[in-house]
This record gives sequence, C-alpha cells and structure tokens, in this order.
Amino acid sequence: ADIYFLFSGLIGRSWAMVFAAGGFKVKLYDIAQQQLTSALENIRKQMKELEESGFLKGALSAEQQLALISICTDLKAAVEGATFIQECTPENLELKKKIFGQLDLIVGDNVILSSSTSCLLPSKLFTGLKHVRQCIVSHPVNPPYFVPLVEIVPHPETDPSTTERTYALMKKIGQSPVKLNREIEGFVLNRLQYAVISEAWRLVGEEVISPTDLDLVMSDGLGMRYAFIGPLETMHLNAEGISNYCERYREGMRLVLNTFGPVPEFSGEIEQKINQAMSERIPVVPKVLDARRKWRDECLTGLAKLKKQMQSE
Repeated sequence: ADIYFLFSGLIGRSWAMVFAAGGFKVKLYDIAQQQLTSALENIRKQMKELEESGFLKGALSAEQQLALISICTDLKAAVEGATFIQECTPENLELKKKIFGQLDLIVGDNVILSSSTSCLLPSKLFTGLKHVRQCIVSHPVNPPYFVPLVEIVPHPETDPSTTERTYALMKKIGQSPVKLNREIEGFVLNRLQYAVISEAWRLVGEEVISPTDLDLVMSDGLGMRYAFIGPLETMHLNAEGISNYCERYREGMRLVLNTFGPVPEFSGEIEQKINQAMSERIPVVPKVLDARRKWRDECLTGLAKLKKQMQSE
C-alpha cells in the first residue's frame, strides 16, 4: 500500500521516515520542488546518521528505506493510488481547510484523509466535506521518530472503520496510537501538558521555587516514573490499588487542588523571569538550541531503546 504525505516540513519528513521504517511506500508532496529536494537530502542525512549509531528503526537498511520515498509536485498525481494521506501543513486553519477542500474533490471513497494538527478540532477542519467519513486527526508528538504516541481524534461523522484502520496502521509502523472517543479542545496530551505548565508557572511566579529547580522536579522526579507508567497506574501502585489510594489521599488531594491559582496570563514579569533563567542555561542562539535539541533527541532515542528492552523482558 502507498502512503502519501502532504508537505515536506519537519513533521512531514519525520512521518515519512516513520512510515518508510515500517516498510511502506511514501510519496512527499509539496508545491515547491526545492522544498522536496532539500527534504529528501535531509531525510537521507538523518537516516545515515541513525544507521551509523545503530538507532535506525525498522528491519530495512537506510538505502532500502530511502528507496521507498519519492517526491511529487502535482497534487492529482500525488494522491493517485494512495490508501492513506497524512497532511502536514503549518498550523493554520484556513490553509488546512483549503488543502482538505482540494483533496475532497480528487480522492476516492476508500482513502483515509488524516491531519497532523496538534490543536485544530476535526469539526473545524472537516465539516462540510463530501468525504468527511474518511477524515481523522492523527496528532504525533514532536519528534515522532523517537516519541511513538499518536492521538487519533475523530470528527463526529468519522466512520468507525476509518478510526480502526488508522489505529491499526499506526500500530503496524511501531507507533503507540491512542483513540479519543470524541474531540475536545487540546486533545489529551496538551490538556495534560498545559495543566503541568500552568502549575509550574504559578509556583515560579509565587517564588516557591526557581525555574531550573522546577524543571528538575519533573526531569529527575515525576518524569522518571512517567517515562514508563502513567498517573493512574502510579496511583494504583502507590497504594493497594486505586480505591485504597483514593481512600488514603482523597482529602489531601482535594485540599491541595483547591489552593491552585487561576489560569496564568503567560506574560509579564513571570515570563521575563523564566525566560532569563532558561536563556542563562540555554542561550537563544540557533546553534545552541539545535545542539540541545540534538542532545534531547539522543536521550529520547536511548530511552526508547531502553523501554523496548524493559518491555520485552
């Protein structure tokens, strides 16, 4: 089966690598030939580096995976024969609606139209399309090559078989899909992330803790645990099961949660304070930021490898 990716930006390239690792034929579409040529170069370079360091995903060699990826500047030609199309345009509602409107006119009845959006609701993206039953959001986590989670979010009119097929496909390429039963602002990952960010912001703002120490609480505390188990299993294991946990900690949790402040503005003095602390550690210079991102990705690669090993034991 062929899989097609619209647009060759960062997320498009990552998706292409993930699907090629799963042995699928991938076509990258973009309006600019130059974009596509540099995307292929970029993918080649990344795959070679991954292969050399022993972190290349999938059973095929880098060369075999690269051979599965082709490029195309003609939308009609690009979607021909596709079974699954993953849209990866910038996070802009009008742009995405335009693209899906174009696709709606040229696709058949069995291709899945999937969006990589991280926050636009399916009802905003797909309402009114002829092929709305075939539309779905598959939201990856950056960088998808190392972080396997994919949030699958249906439109109210999405056919259940569309959800099932997307879920099965994501599993097949080694990602970890989760199904949302209905759409909700921020989906699930960002809702959890924003809850953490807002409390972090308040704690720093109230001068309870410094920004760097706050990050340490997560990276060397909660995050260690959360790399392997979620908050609900954590509760289950930290007492004699969930009900026992609630019995023990219900009062205390409610007491603490009732002291949480309002939603922060994420601006002004606290923003400056956090910005200063972060910039001292990691100056906002492209070279420095890129080096740190590279280090982050290496950490994630190592962790992914460790998780695989732990799960197979």
